[in-house]
Amino acid sequence: MKRTDLFFAGLLVPLDYVGLLFAGWLAYSLRFHQVAAVLPTTYPLDFGAYFKLVAIVAIGWVGVLALAGVYAIRQRRLSSELGRIFLGASTSVLLVIVLIFFRREFFTSRFIILASWVLAVVIVWLMHAVVRGIQHALLVRGIGTREILVFGQDQTTTDLMSTFHAHPRLGFHVRQVFPEVNLESLQALDTLLEQGVVDEVWLADPSVPKIQGVQLVDRCSEHAVVFKFAADVFDTQAARVDMQDIAGIPVIEVKRTPLDGWGRILKRTFDVAGATIGLIIFFLPGLVVAAIIKLDSAGPVFARLERVGQGQKKFTLWKFRSMVRDAQVLKPQLAQQNERADGPLFKMKHDPRITRVGRWLRKTSIDELPQLMNVWQGQMSLVGPRPHEPAEVARYEKGHKKLLAIKPGITGMAQVSGRSNLNFEEEVRLDTFYIEHWSLWLDIQIISRTPWAVVHMETVA
Repeated sequence: MKRTDLFFAGLLVPLDYVGLLFAGWLAYSLRFHQVAAVLPTTYPLDFGAYFKLVAIVAIGWVGVLALAGVYAIRQRRLSSELGRIFLGASTSVLLVIVLIFFRREFFTSRFIILASWVLAVVIVWLMHAVVRGIQHALLVRGIGTREILVFGQDQTTTDLMSTFHAHPRLGFHVRQVFPEVNLESLQALDTLLEQGVVDEVWLADPSVPKIQGVQLVDRCSEHAVVFKFAADVFDTQAARVDMQDIAGIPVIEVKRTPLDGWGRILKRTFDVAGATIGLIIFFLPGLVVAAIIKLDSAGPVFARLERVGQGQKKFTLWKFRSMVRDAQVLKPQLAQQNERADGPLFKMKHDPRITRVGRWLRKTSIDELPQLMNVWQGQMSLVGPRPHEPAEVARYEKGHKKLLAIKPGITGMAQVSGRSNLNFEEEVRLDTFYIEHWSLWLDIQIISRTPWAVVHMETVA
């Protein structure tokens, strides 16, 4: 999902709220100024009290619009969007009327309710038209377009290519077309995916054998790239799919995780809020920990470690230093004593590189608190799979790379379900379940269980 798509979809929410406030103000102004000259008012209506009510109702109104699908990431025709806006506005007005009826309150102006409904539909739709117009103008200029690779050489492929060329406002830029799915094209695909220059891979030819389609799905899953295919290519077992119409051709997108689209926005908002609160709370205790580390052993306060994150992108992970200086240099000498031989991870219960204070930091997981900075910078999440070293990721098997579909987390389902007692395959299964079934409530549950896991279970060395 392109950041520009998320930006424009997210922008509509505050704009709609402001538009609804304006619609409420305009309805009041029309009734008590312009219309009042022709049809005098019977009962006065205090503007302050009225506008406070409008501000509250507008919040619920935006929620109803969201339920009506108005803020879907995928672009629609403005005519289709008008229908959803009309549905959302009508539902909201109906709820307001029902609320007034059951509270037995006499609202002084039926005109305001009717005018607010009409004005809300018009104003919200016009704002959507302006935002979509700006977005389309940028797409025509190549800004925010999705870089795609297309596999196929039949008439379906030709129709799609013609549509992309004739309608740049759709936002697709075809980087390369591969007539067949073979060893050569798969190697070229691997190179482009590793370079991170591809947003989507399309399989346009419905006659491509299932095994070749699965090869494309696997590669896209490993690199966190969207995969789409023309309908009837194969009987997919994917749990989450989304279908849209391009040039009269039903195209299906395999959803990797609920964290696509609005889930991504919601999780990022939750992460930023949580990381900000955490950094404020732990700032002063962190200064104390830093002083203790400096007094205990020579070396910096923080350990800056290279880790692999979402989409196999490397980043620098921050931790309070719990090992002696140059601990990574000593690691190869201890490889034979690895107690976790079932997978690519290194674990050693009595690691001689750990300092005295470091053992306490690891036992309490305090050494991981600086990772809140990684969360705030967008490299990590509060909850997610454990971030692993490049050397470990290099030993991942094909199914393990699904863990790289989302950002790694400070804590995660594997950590609160057994921590170091889990073998690697069990950890992969738990993290895969999290990726496929994410919800904000699940994040909250995992965070709430983390302190208990820290107190009652061993941390991984």
